Amino acid sequence: MLKEKTISSVETAIDGIVSNSATVSVETRIQLCRQCLDSVVAVADEWTEQAAIAKGLSNTSALRAEDLLSGPGVVARQLQLTIQSLRGIQRQGRPSLPGRPVRLQNGQFSIPVFPSSGLFDSLTFMGMRGSVRLHTGVAEGAIHGQLPEAATNPKLRMVTAVLGAGNVSSIPATDSLNRIMFEGSRVVLKLNPVNEYLYPIFQKAFAPLVKANLLRILTGGADVGEALIQNDAVDAVHITGSATTHDAIVWGKDLNERIRRKQCDDPVLKKNVTSELGNVTPWIVVPGVYTARQLDSQAQHIATSITNNASFNCLATKIILTWKNWAQRDQFLQRIQHHLSQTPFRPAYYPGAAERYRRFTGLSVQPDERGCLPWTLLTGTSIEQRPELFQEESFVCVCAETQLAGDTPEHFLAAATEFVNDRVNGTLCASVTIPQGFRHQHAKSFERCLEKLRYGSVCVNQWSGLAYGLTSPPWGAYPGATLKDVHSGIGNVHNTYLLDRVEKTVLEGPLVNFPRPVWFPSHRNAVSVASRLLRLYHRPSMFHLPGLFAAAITG
Repeated sequence: MLKEKTISSVETAIDGIVSNSATVSVETRIQLCRQCLDSVVAVADEWTEQAAIAKGLSNTSALRAEDLLSGPGVVARQLQLTIQSLRGIQRQGRPSLPGRPVRLQNGQFSIPVFPSSGLFDSLTFMGMRGSVRLHTGVAEGAIHGQLPEAATNPKLRMVTAVLGAGNVSSIPATDSLNRIMFEGSRVVLKLNPVNEYLYPIFQKAFAPLVKANLLRILTGGADVGEALIQNDAVDAVHITGSATTHDAIVWGKDLNERIRRKQCDDPVLKKNVTSELGNVTPWIVVPGVYTARQLDSQAQHIATSITNNASFNCLATKIILTWKNWAQRDQFLQRIQHHLSQTPFRPAYYPGAAERYRRFTGLSVQPDERGCLPWTLLTGTSIEQRPELFQEESFVCVCAETQLAGDTPEHFLAAATEFVNDRVNGTLCASVTIPQGFRHQHAKSFERCLEKLRYGSVCVNQWSGLAYGLTSPPWGAYPGATLKDVHSGIGNVHNTYLLDRVEKTVLEGPLVNFPRPVWFPSHRNAVSVASRLLRLYHRPSMFHLPGLFAAAITG
């Protein structure tokens, strides 16, 4: 039984946004984005400081750059790209793409989405490119579908409850902005208790949207979330969390009830539900001859993907797939272990981390005096012996390596593609490291891999955290999930170029990035680079580039 006080607070929040703001024009949305840009940048230092405190980090820690990038940095970038797309719709009825669509041999259209225009991406992210593959059958003239019309319809058509994530601070913000700016929805955002420290920051950062009666922000426990999604004025719900949480919300808290309701196709929550859920994120390493520099760089990418945010990410690498006969396997794993050993431990701030660590490692390790758990790479694991490592997202700092057989590297790639599709849980994101020689000699095999991987984002030589943070690619699970069998979620967010019928994003980069990626924990000037990137996204100008380059290349 929900408490009367809880119901009253939710009703007050909803009444505050449904009683006004019947229409919001495109020009008004653009102005609101500009105002939010100013207020997000104004609170960026406080935002980052409070995140560091909440996660048990030192106020002087260089790791604060991580929260600056993944918090206000991501939001500022999304706001700029949203402004660009809305301006393009004003001028020509659709967003201006940063390149021409390309039809692939299988008939799909591949739409360039990165580097984006106007943000100097080709200079700040050298050698990287990203494209979105649409479903087969989409005509070139229909790549946006009805999305531009929805984004420009001044009438506010719905109220969406956004149940925010508890880990990365930009997630609840970008999810809410996506709904407001592109879908004509008012939003009631309910923050996860883990990051309720964001409440006063978000009240300031998104004050223009609150004042315009487009956004309300709530805190509290599961009872507040339940009262929110049950409210008759709420038309749609967006969930970021685990598949277990999703099923409890949609099908009922009791396991037997969930089973019965699924059999009868009778969900508890009879509203439109979208979601971004967990993933046992795989990283396929295609065998070949790598230089020591290439091997070390890719090892550091993987180590970073394990340690970022203390591994409390749905896109943290959980499974590394190597070829049983690869001559450089031991060297590669040693480089990963080296970079893990050089990365200071961080407090395991997310609830239940210690218990999950013990379960997935089989070790009786306790957090140290700072609450830290050790980065752990389990090599030579087998799905037959440790199925939980492949089928359940641990959401803690544990990663497993497994070897696959195959007569040739080409056979290995085909086997690895099939393995992650069919035997590893989740469809959100995956990465593939590929040597240049293999790519040139077996281009068709590699294209088959990209075509067949059933993931919403496939990243080549790069960590999928980048695909999330760029915000121009759509972010979400591979399509095809249902409420009954939700996998890694339904629908997508970001998608600032408003592409319709998205199948997957393919983000590609070099084996060795230049400059050194600012998201590497070993970067010496990470805070300076992150701060300068934020200023660039706030006010894009060539003026920012010399200082940004100087800080980046000395990292």
